[in-house]
Amino acid sequence: MRLVVQRVKNAKVTVDNEITGQIEQGYLVLLGVAPTDTKETADYLVQKLIKLRIFTDENDKMNLSLKDINGELLVVSQFTLYADCTGGNRPSFINAAKPDLANELYEYFMEQCRKEGIKTQHGTFGAHMEVELLNNGPVTIILEK
Repeated sequence: MRLVVQRVKNAKVTVDNEITGQIEQGYLVLLGVAPTDTKETADYLVQKLIKLRIFTDENDKMNLSLKDINGELLVVSQFTLYADCTGGNRPSFINAAKPDLANELYEYFMEQCRKEGIKTQHGTFGAHMEVELLNNGPVTIILEK
């Protein structure tokens, strides 16, 4: 599983001109699933994500977590995070999980974030989405297991 985590002041995702998810301060998370990923993989990354200390404290040091600031999550499924561009100019996506597994783990990941008390919004799995964000920093972190 691969996460691209962007610290944002706000973010939203739109499908067919309708907002499907919108947050204020927190993380926009682009989530890719590999064929070998499991619920245990997701559990590990949920804990890593919510404990990641990349919000600034009173001394302007990255020292606060999502929970510390009562932040929100916008999670967007993105199989293109597993693009392989080594064999030419057209990416191959054979390293991405099949849609059934990817959607199952995407939904599970968000459920686990909610169980941790994090307000979690989302995009629409498999849809063409427009994602808007105001990156704060900018701070972008890649988490993978």
